[in-house]
Amino acid sequence: MRRSWWAVLAAPVVGALVIAGCGDQGEMSSGTGADTASDLVPVTVRTASGPHRFRVELADNVPEQAAGLMYRTDLKPDGGMLFAPYPAEGGPPREASFWMRNTPSSLDIVFIRADGTIARIAENTVPLSEAPVPSGEPIAAVLEVPGGRMAELGVAEGDRVEWPAPGR
Repeated sequence: MRRSWWAVLAAPVVGALVIAGCGDQGEMSSGTGADTASDLVPVTVRTASGPHRFRVELADNVPEQAAGLMYRTDLKPDGGMLFAPYPAEGGPPREASFWMRNTPSSLDIVFIRADGTIARIAENTVPLSEAPVPSGEPIAAVLEVPGGRMAELGVAEGDRVEWPAPGR
């Protein structure tokens, strides 16, 4: 059986910790993913300086969340991927940890609470690293955008992330 990032590990103090990634060990080419504007979801990050809009791919099921942004080198400044709901199989928000395995581009990983506020921003993650990037608290969604983009826009923890989705 192939081991993937989607394995749930027991954590003695905080309950379940999901090891997530910008992809799993599956086969995926750089051309996989949304390839038309209709496949993209509008995401707005509301900050003190005003709203910032993105058009991102939606990863709302286990296979899409497993593949994530692996092998991608073609991200646009206002592009990326939204993992929502996270985890795809449902359940209450929980702590998560992503890695950058097979992800050649640096990303900002934005961990989003159930109320839509930003819990943590992991800025400029290290490409191809297997080091865990933890959420630090239970989260309900994750936004990945090109590395450095959140700082460039002045996005901070506590800012609100909005997107059209069932139940939001």
